[in-house]
Amino acid sequence: MTNTQTGTEALLKTDTLQRVRTPPARLEQLLDEFERSGLSGPKFAALAGIKCQTFAAWALKRRQGLAAAPLIPPASPSSPGRWLEAMVQEAAGSIG
Repeated sequence: MTNTQTGTEALLKTDTLQRVRTPPARLEQLLDEFERSGLSGPKFAALAGIKCQTFAAWALKRRQGLAAAPLIPPASPSSPGRWLEAMVQEAAGSIG
């Protein structure tokens, strides 16, 4: 079943409980916008027209997925190792 948004040509797919189904690409786009916005989760959800609980669940799933992902993907056996340059600054007031 599909419904249309008022004033636009976009079709919104809904499930049997009339919940709007958000495509994965749009979900990722919204989460990217949220991270760049600097707004709180509830404020961003209200501005985007998303229920706060729904948005919180999306953000939690993304955080858990990022936490489970390795920081640096393992090198394949046929590829040479990679080096990473890091610069460390001494903290003000450090003992030394």
